[in-house]
Amino acid sequence: MDMIRMKEIEGKLNKRGVLAKELVKHEHVQVMNLNLKPEDEVPKHNVPVDVFFYVVKGKGTIRIGDDEAVVEKDDIVLCPPGTDMSLRADQGESFSVLNVKTPSL
Repeated sequence: MDMIRMKEIEGKLNKRGVLAKELVKHEHVQVMNLNLKPEDEVPKHNVPVDVFFYVVKGKGTIRIGDDEAVVEKDDIVLCPPGTDMSLRADQGESFSVLNVKTPSL
């Protein structure tokens, strides 16, 4: 059995300055754990594949296209291909999400 322990994976700051842990990556899927400190942001950008976000802990704001919502632990947000999206840790606490892309980029 393959098992991934997120707390044991060392992350790296991505090009947007957010701590990112690559959990799974192969041709069918990519799973990243994005960890935003208060006031961190993943600015608006467009992803050409299906994406969903699963909130692991904390609260923050996710924008998908023209829709924006404050989300919290155990919420899931879907983002269809070709849609602009952004994340913000703007609720006064850290914000951790799983970012799942299918297929992998």
